[in-house]
Amino acid sequence: MGITPLKFTGISSFSEDFQTILSRAVSIASLPLQQLQNDQTEMLAKKQSLSSLRSAVSDLAIAIEALGEVGATRSLSVSSTNTNRVTVSKSGNASNGLYHLTNITSVASVASENFLTGVDTQDATPVDGDGELELVLGTQTYAVSLDGASNNLLGLRDAINHSGAAVTANIINSGTETATYYLSVTAQQPGETVLALRSEAGNSNSNLLGSGNQGSNAEFELNGIPITRGDNTISDVIDGLTLTILDTTEPGEQVSIAANSSRGTFATRLNDLVAAYNAAASAVNAHIGDDAGVLSGDAILRQIQGALRRMNGYANGGEVGSLAALGIELDKTGTMSFDTAKFYSLSTSQFESALDLMGTRETGFGALAQRLDEISNPVSGLIKKQQDALDQSDDRIDRQVEAMSERIAVMQSSLAIRLQQADVLISQFASQQSQLEAVVKSLNTMSFGKEKG
Repeated sequence: MGITPLKFTGISSFSEDFQTILSRAVSIASLPLQQLQNDQTEMLAKKQSLSSLRSAVSDLAIAIEALGEVGATRSLSVSSTNTNRVTVSKSGNASNGLYHLTNITSVASVASENFLTGVDTQDATPVDGDGELELVLGTQTYAVSLDGASNNLLGLRDAINHSGAAVTANIINSGTETATYYLSVTAQQPGETVLALRSEAGNSNSNLLGSGNQGSNAEFELNGIPITRGDNTISDVIDGLTLTILDTTEPGEQVSIAANSSRGTFATRLNDLVAAYNAAASAVNAHIGDDAGVLSGDAILRQIQGALRRMNGYANGGEVGSLAALGIELDKTGTMSFDTAKFYSLSTSQFESALDLMGTRETGFGALAQRLDEISNPVSGLIKKQQDALDQSDDRIDRQVEAMSERIAVMQSSLAIRLQQADVLISQFASQQSQLEAVVKSLNTMSFGKEKG
């Protein structure tokens, strides 16, 4: 908050001097205010620098975490030769492998049956003689009871939906003049099952529903082994891989699923690491040395530098046990680079050792990423806590600036009034002096005659 200067408008010959006095008094009183405002400007610069630093460290944490993911998944890439039939994704620690799916004769579907005969009304036509029915889903049975008021299609629908069975009941309007309404019951999960609604418990001949759509399983052969599952999303056949069956195959057709360790994926992650490291190091170095920025000497810089050193010095004693053995190098200026030729020249055993070096999501590079996240996390990180502390200080200074500005404004107004009063008195004294001088001059003239020129 600034102080609006008052312009002194006097009538005496000392008006300009009074303006100088007023301006100087306000200027002196504003010195502490200017210091507070300078502190706020510095805090704003620190917050902006911390924000840039947090972003750079966060990007590095993400790049390092991705390398931990590479180690955890062994840099696997997965593919399907026909994604219209089968798709594949990683769901855990998979291994290199090639798998062939043939004879996909069935795709899993849900059971869904309708009333064999329709009823004339939804709310008045009774659906059962005694109102006691039995719903069957697989090996489970559920009692369905209807009283006199609910012995109709609406009541039956609601009773089934509240039975606890994993089905959904709906009403279909056929649009015919009679036997207009049908009950439809659909299982909530796919798979071959038994779905029935019996008017007499235990009597399969009293089923009120059709039996033409009792659901189906996914059925296929994997490397010649027959597989049957009640769902099309299958994650318990190949360790670490999830298959999704989408369509059946033609006779003799084959869908191949491949899981291969990809050097390309690994190399991309290493390139990302180099770029993120150089950005983070540059953000730190901007506040170190002769031209250090506003964060010079801040403890957060030392913590980030320590994390960078731990990353550079990380080793596990394996055949490829350090970043340098992967082709990651630092020059004399601290700039990181990646020698791709060295990386791609690694033998198969060295490549596997390099994957071991990466660790997992929780160990190795995964652990290094967690440390950097402790610094850069946007909710709980050390940089965020420091930004919050600066925000609190900024709010406190805002209140001080507002209070001090009000006091200076009152002082300025009060001093202006007093100077105005003094200016009026001086003007009056000057007028009286002029009158006295005129009287004296007149008396001199009367006493001594005309003044000499």
